Amino acid sequence: MNVIENYYDNIYDEWERLERHKLEFDITKRYLDKYIIGESLEVFDIGGGPGRYSFYLAEKGHKVSLLDLSSRNIEVAKEKAKEFNVGLKEYIYGNALELEKYEQKYDVILLMGPLYHLVKEDQRKLAVEGALRLLKPGGIIFATFISNYAPIQDALKYFYEINDIQDVLRYLKSGENRPEEGFTSAYFSSPSEAKSLMSSYYIKELVFASVENILGSKEKELYSLSDEQYKKWIEIGFRLSTDKNLIGTGEHFLYIGQKE
Repeated sequence: MNVIENYYDNIYDEWERLERHKLEFDITKRYLDKYIIGESLEVFDIGGGPGRYSFYLAEKGHKVSLLDLSSRNIEVAKEKAKEFNVGLKEYIYGNALELEKYEQKYDVILLMGPLYHLVKEDQRKLAVEGALRLLKPGGIIFATFISNYAPIQDALKYFYEINDIQDVLRYLKSGENRPEEGFTSAYFSSPSEAKSLMSSYYIKELVFASVENILGSKEKELYSLSDEQYKKWIEIGFRLSTDKNLIGTGEHFLYIGQKE
């Protein structure tokens, strides 16, 4: 946890990440809009970084509490609240593995970050179980995973030099990424592994999507298009995101479920 916290406190700017990766942001927002139904809902964004999705939902009138492991991310969220003149209900410096201290029940829970970084299966289960305990019956959970195909897509997107092809392909067998290999301590999941984790709980699966799907490797080119053309490609990507034949082409998987 200290390695991950240090990465987001001192090395990586998570707020700007979704500026660079608008494709991921825009398609995910389409799913938030479709499945978060109602007004002034209680939302808990667990591991939500500096709160890009928190602010998006708060601007729609929802009561959003943000929790993140990085104290820097929490400070950025407070700064952005002043900039946007949109406040969150709570700004919590906390750990997705230590949710037992919280009691409020939420209409919607976002778990769109912690499962990237929990290398051990029992930790991923603990995070999901903690989140589900705080979700009201009938409530909606959004959980995201980094795809174990993401390193391949990343290599294709930027065409950086490959020294050993196993450096790109090895995540298909072992999803663990160590800090010295770039990024930080992380876990990349296969589609079946991600679905299996979530299906082991009393949740009704509503969506399992490959967020960027075939658009991912053309991300830079998409941003050079006119606004009209870009929106058309986003619509195509959204419609293809649940195509089972394309699931492995995305860099992120999005699971949406309803607590039974």
